[in-house]
Amino acid sequence: MADVRLIPCLSDNYAVLVHKDGETILVDAPEAGPIKAALEETGWTLTSVLVTHHHSDHVQAIGAVKGSATVIGPEGEADRIKGLDRTVADGEEFKLGPVRIRAISTPGHTSGPLCYYLPEERIAFTADTLFAMGCGRLFEGDAATMWRSLQTLRAALPDDTDIYCGHEYTLTNARYAHETLPDDVAIAERLEVVREARERKEPTVPTTMAAEKATNPFLRADDPTVAAALGMEGAEPAEVFARLRKGRDGFS
Repeated sequence: MADVRLIPCLSDNYAVLVHKDGETILVDAPEAGPIKAALEETGWTLTSVLVTHHHSDHVQAIGAVKGSATVIGPEGEADRIKGLDRTVADGEEFKLGPVRIRAISTPGHTSGPLCYYLPEERIAFTADTLFAMGCGRLFEGDAATMWRSLQTLRAALPDDTDIYCGHEYTLTNARYAHETLPDDVAIAERLEVVREARERKEPTVPTTMAAEKATNPFLRADDPTVAAALGMEGAEPAEVFARLRKGRDGFS
């Protein structure tokens, strides 16, 4: 299995290093200093950079850290990401050294982002599409589009997949989930676990797909109990999702 290093960046971003048999892959580049420090500490030489989407807090340090590495990113956002050497598209499978990767298109947060699934390593990088107990804001897509993307991830990623998302938003997401679904025991229990972890200044990433299926309301927009809690019995899942997302937008 690969060695995986989570790298806190900026105020709440995460970058990730994946190392296996001489291949070192960086997922997103929010801030050069912490990434360079992690590479120096591990002694790894960066060989590839995977970019999830074009937002500056995920790409702004590419030029400062890439060196001789190959920078790979989404075909659908190539014109908005400087420094790409190669693009990949939805469903494309490729290898970086010994690491097999599948690109999964998940529009909604932006128009053409990619998540990356590493099946042999049982890990996925979902950036700002799927968060621990949450999902990304709808900057360039509508609710129906994002709901389809979350369904895609829910179907594609096995329960034992470790999910690395792009930000440490879990405590606020957990509080919102508990307020929205106050009778959900699993959400209440996870809120306490998350709160205690953050009090210890520990990351809540990675999560797992099993945990997200159980406690992430955005992945459960087609669950009748979620619709009922919102007073939306019988509503289409996309409408339930839209209500959930609107509520989270105004929650702090």
